Order: sequence, then structure tokens, then C-alpha cells
Amino acid sequence: MGSFEQTQKLLASIMPGEKVDALMEEIRGPAGRTMWDKLGNVNESVLASYLKNEYPQTVAVVLSKIKSDHAARVLAALPEDFALECVTRMLRMEPVQREILDKIEQTLRTEFMSNLARTSKRDSHEMMADIFNAFDRQTEARFITALEERNREAAERIRALMFVFEDLSKLDPGGVQTLLRSVDKDQLGLAMKGASDSLREMFFSNMSERAAKIMREDMETMGPVRLRDVDQAQMAMVTVAKDLAAKGEIMLAASGGEDELVY
Repeated sequence: MGSFEQTQKLLASIMPGEKVDALMEEIRGPAGRTMWDKLGNVNESVLASYLKNEYPQTVAVVLSKIKSDHAARVLAALPEDFALECVTRMLRMEPVQREILDKIEQTLRTEFMSNLARTSKRDSHEMMADIFNAFDRQTEARFITALEERNREAAERIRALMFVFEDLSKLDPGGVQTLLRSVDKDQLGLAMKGASDSLREMFFSNMSERAAKIMREDMETMGPVRLRDVDQAQMAMVTVAKDLAAKGEIMLAASGGEDELVY
């Protein structure tokens, strides 16, 4: 449970770097037991974009090792003159020596697959949930409502992946106290002006009696505040919480309910 970065850090504390890199590639890279199986699951335009910078002879070897239909799509995505040169090399190609094949495979592993794993496409719903998290409250409600009318399933999935201010209520006492030590006190007061009664009480109960009294008085002296300012303060607190979670100092649970997510 956690991010790829946390997993990598954990493994690095008990394994050699090369072993960790290989394991992370297995976790994050395309599926497949061998390098050639993996390449077969890489989008043709992504593979072509990498191969167009290689020697035609190297590309010919790679294309000869993957399935014909995939090789055809990769060739079609390559610049035409370069693709024709690769075809010519494939037609004249003799059995490739094992050491050459091993060298090509190692280059693909270190230069292409490891980079692909780091830049692999995020789930589109996760990406959209992050965007929705950055909306102010009215904009978020407007988009979610409109999306529900067009695609209820997508809207529900995005809502489940979003982490919003009220989700801070799922923090354990230690997490609340860590968060309170990390946020600006003025922002905290402003954010709590728009919080539910239960969330306010959770924060107050994790402060000293004196600090809670001062915070209540500060909130009262603020008087009416703009909703936009409250939204910004709440978003700032959520950002701090996500940063703390990324460092492993607290654990966050998204609004979807059952599955805990570490950002």
C-alpha cells in the first residue's frame, strides 16, 4: 500500500540497486516475461519514437523479435525512408549472434524500458481527479454535475479518487497532530470556517485547550469570509497533507471509502 517511490525506497534499503531497478521495471513496465514480450505490449508510436533514433540494423533486429502485426504498426509509424532502410536490413539479416542480441536487450532495458516505466501514462480518471481537486468548490460541483448527466460511472469513479478537505476527518490522531504542526495557523482558521462541525471538533480535540480556545476566538473575530478564500485555505491544507503522505508521515484515505490511498 503506497506509491511506486515509497516501494522503491523500501526495496533500496534491503537490496542492491540493480535488483531494485529490475523489480521496479517488472512492477511498472509493460507486462511480459521477456524483453520481447514486453516490447510487444508497448504502444507502436511510443516504440517507433524511440527506435527512429537507433541504427537501422538495430531496429531490424528488434522488429524481427516482436510479433509481425506489431512490427507492421511500428514500421508504419517510422519515417518512411528510415522504415524502408529497416525493411532492407531485415531482408538481408542473418542469424544474430547471442552476444549482440544480449547487448541490444540490455540497452532496451536500461535506456527504454526503465524510462518508459517512469513516464508511463497515468490512469485518466486519476489525472482528472487531481484536476477536479484543484477546482474551487462551485466549479467542481458544476463539472461533476454535468459529467454525471453524460457519464455517471466516470463521475462516480472520479469522485471516489478525489481527496477533499472533509476527507481529513479520516486521519488518525497522530496524523491530525502532524498536520496541525505543519499548516499555517491563519490558513487553518480560515479553512475551518467552512468545515463541518464534526471536522472542526476533530481538529479542536487534537489541540491543547489553550490553543483551541485561541483558535475559536480568532475564527469569531474573522467575521464573514469569502467562500473563495475558504476554498483556497482548504486546498492549501489538502496540499500539505498530500506532501506529508508522500513523505510517509501520515496516511490519507480518499472519499471512495474502502481503499486507502497514499499520495
